[in-house]
Amino acid sequence: VSCCRNISVAQSMAMITNARFRVESVRMLPMRCMSTFSPVKKVGVVGLGLMGHGIAQTAAEKGYDVVAIETEQRFLDAGMARIEKSIEKLTVRSVSKGKMTYEQAATSVASTMGRIKPVLDIKALNECDLIVEAVIEDIQLKETLYAAIGKAVSNTCVIASNTSSLSVSKMAEFCGRPKQMCGLHFFNPVQLMQLVEVIKTDQTDPVIFDSAFAFAKALGKTPIECIDTPGFVVNRLLVPYMMSAIELHERGVASVADVDTAMRLGAGHPMGPIQLTDYIGLDTALNIISGWERDYPDDGWTVPTSLREKVADGKLGRKSGEGYYKWDGDKLAA
Repeated sequence: VSCCRNISVAQSMAMITNARFRVESVRMLPMRCMSTFSPVKKVGVVGLGLMGHGIAQTAAEKGYDVVAIETEQRFLDAGMARIEKSIEKLTVRSVSKGKMTYEQAATSVASTMGRIKPVLDIKALNECDLIVEAVIEDIQLKETLYAAIGKAVSNTCVIASNTSSLSVSKMAEFCGRPKQMCGLHFFNPVQLMQLVEVIKTDQTDPVIFDSAFAFAKALGKTPIECIDTPGFVVNRLLVPYMMSAIELHERGVASVADVDTAMRLGAGHPMGPIQLTDYIGLDTALNIISGWERDYPDDGWTVPTSLREKVADGKLGRKSGEGYYKWDGDKLAA
């Protein structure tokens, strides 16, 4: 195994792919890592985008059977391909570190993918013990979606949203099952980030909440409990911090680079607040803060002028190649 340190990632992935042909029929028995307090056996994930594919992958890797749902075949295919690529990348890393052989890596990829059932029919959620909705943060889209989810799921299913900023209580109204509704807010990338915010509303059944909390722990995450409030814990602290940094720059206090340098070197942050906003996505940040401004007018939320302007110009940060900085992929341009 030590010799693989001298070959490329591409060669390693090719060798794992070749090995998979020899283990195509091999399916490892699911190893349930669930707490005894959790009744969850089958998980539904609605939406296989940036967050959804990571949630589906993580659940499958921990031995859960997963029903992965998308609205169109092209989105379903793209999501499954993204999951497979991510699993292969992680197994290549394990092989290069001598933690598994090529045969073991191939078996791991095949068995994990084999636990994920890609479907287009939302009615398939009726066989799930817990579902996580992970579609884009569009409240109108979620209203229609949750009406369909409410009709599809069983009376004991845990219904969870991965929303980072929208009201879980509002979505509970949409689905018509407020006692079964909670939040499971994962962080990007789901495969690596340890925190999960588990959110309860005033109507969430304690049994449902406990099951969701236990599920997060069973995934190897560190869950925290919080109530349904704008931004929950992390974004309630993080988003105002990022907006204040942008407004500081707009007032001419310091340049974008100097604001970020100040917080990196003065506060020990790994990334400055404006660079972080770029990295997350200016459109995402705008959706969050403008939603709070609209829905909670008495709380004093304001949207920085330059943020609106950049999003209107299509400068979304890292994802578009330019925001407050210019980007080369996931790194700042030289």
